[in-house]
Amino acid sequence: MRLPRLERRVGLLFGISLALLAILFGRAFMLQVLQGDSLASQASSQQEDIIEVPGLRGSILDRNGQPLAGSEPGATIYATPYQIKNAPEEAKLVADALGTSPDEVLDAITQPGGFSYVDRKVDLKKAGRVERLGLEGIGQVPDTLRVRPQGDIASQVIGAVSDEGDGLTGIEASQNEILTGVNGERRLVKDALGDPISLDHVRDADDGSSVQLTLDATIQAEAEKVLAEIGETHTPINASAIVMDARSSDILAMANWPPVDLDDLSDAEPEDLLNVGTSYTYEPGSTFKAFTVASALQSKTVSPVSTFTLAPSIQVFDRTIEESHPRGTVNLSVGDILAQSSNVGSVTIGLEMGARKFSRWIDRFGFGTRTGIDYPAEEQGIVLPYSDWSGSTIGNVPIGQGLAVTPIQMVQGYGALANGGILRTPRLIEKIDGAEMPADEGHRIISPQVAGEVREMLKGVLAPGGTASEVSVPGYTLAGKTGTAQVATEDGYSDTRYVASFVGVAPADDPAIVVSIMVNEPQNGHSGAEAAAPGFGELAAFTLPYLGVPTDQ
Repeated sequence: MRLPRLERRVGLLFGISLALLAILFGRAFMLQVLQGDSLASQASSQQEDIIEVPGLRGSILDRNGQPLAGSEPGATIYATPYQIKNAPEEAKLVADALGTSPDEVLDAITQPGGFSYVDRKVDLKKAGRVERLGLEGIGQVPDTLRVRPQGDIASQVIGAVSDEGDGLTGIEASQNEILTGVNGERRLVKDALGDPISLDHVRDADDGSSVQLTLDATIQAEAEKVLAEIGETHTPINASAIVMDARSSDILAMANWPPVDLDDLSDAEPEDLLNVGTSYTYEPGSTFKAFTVASALQSKTVSPVSTFTLAPSIQVFDRTIEESHPRGTVNLSVGDILAQSSNVGSVTIGLEMGARKFSRWIDRFGFGTRTGIDYPAEEQGIVLPYSDWSGSTIGNVPIGQGLAVTPIQMVQGYGALANGGILRTPRLIEKIDGAEMPADEGHRIISPQVAGEVREMLKGVLAPGGTASEVSVPGYTLAGKTGTAQVATEDGYSDTRYVASFVGVAPADDPAIVVSIMVNEPQNGHSGAEAAAPGFGELAAFTLPYLGVPTDQ
């Protein structure tokens, strides 16, 4: 009887062993076949770290190759809060290394969760000081810094970049695809204890391409200096200065006031980042009279020797137009009308030309449409189509009221007066990744003769008896026009708020530059002659010798 019992026990043990073996084989099959890839990946992740190596953002250069914005390697410092043993002490050490506030660091390293930023976009010197502390719970990853070797010049034109390295405004935004680099990868292999044993390249980083502007950093800095002086004296809402090469239509300077710190946008409002030269619209006032006269000359409505008997005021439907200063009845030539900025004379010329014809000339000079400059968010201004003109419109537009322009549109229009009658799109980007960007050949809108006749008349603005007679540059003859435009409000034109401007060319007979100064609501002297014309003189006096333009006197 014992043998069968023994056999049963052996059989039972064999069955149990067989079952255990089946379970073992089943588990091995599940681990190796069904979950093999997943477990291998987990094991690899426990032994390997993939480190992202940022590609440097491309440089923004001036016309001479000087960097206005560039990138260099940096680091982002982070914390793993639960690993930190003595938060107050570590916060003080890290803050000393970074040159920042201990309270800010303490707040960062005591955040709930497993990760928090301590400081982003840190230069390598500071990052090295943090690394040498050897603090548990404090780490860093590679990053890049946006640097501006020329300081904050042309800040609104260049534009801002986000913490993630994407362009937010200006050239940084419009050329983001060109400037953005491609990140690389490195594989860090660690042993079982987590210590690194090798660092291998997986993919090299590629830096972004460069964008070279037509701006000249030296002229740009001077333009910003001039605007700073205007800002200090007249405390306007904003101001713009543009210098364009009259021969090529390249923009040599495009400055804004007030300036903006691109490295600290915490308190910046959207309007602080506005590039006034392309994005601010205003009524041009008397600076527009040059186009009234040019249109009348080209259409043969008047000639350079035409003379008008002008009463102190003129009635156009329901509107009475007067001069800015009281006077009696006078006889003025077309040139005198420009030099003395006669409202009555300009409206008289507009009436002689006729509303329909003058409306076509406004369109022909490019007003009401974007210039096409290679800069984002350009405004097109406001120009009523002829079908929407009222009877009194012809009493407004010849003197620069009832329409709105941008500073760059005025520069483009005066550029046609300067270069012999060709309207060209201003150019701001000269090269992308070393490849030349084509310049606009333009199209003729007035004859060289008419352009020269208008410039000759505009000399009178800066001559004795003109509205800007106090402005001069030794050795050069200047031509230009002042503008003092009342700000339009819901209740009509303000008697206390003005936009002061001056647009001019130099030298007058063979122009090399076009300069625009626009000052929005200046104090302590509100006229174009007081707030804007002196800035034109300063910029012309600096730029002409700098460019090697020979004197003409």
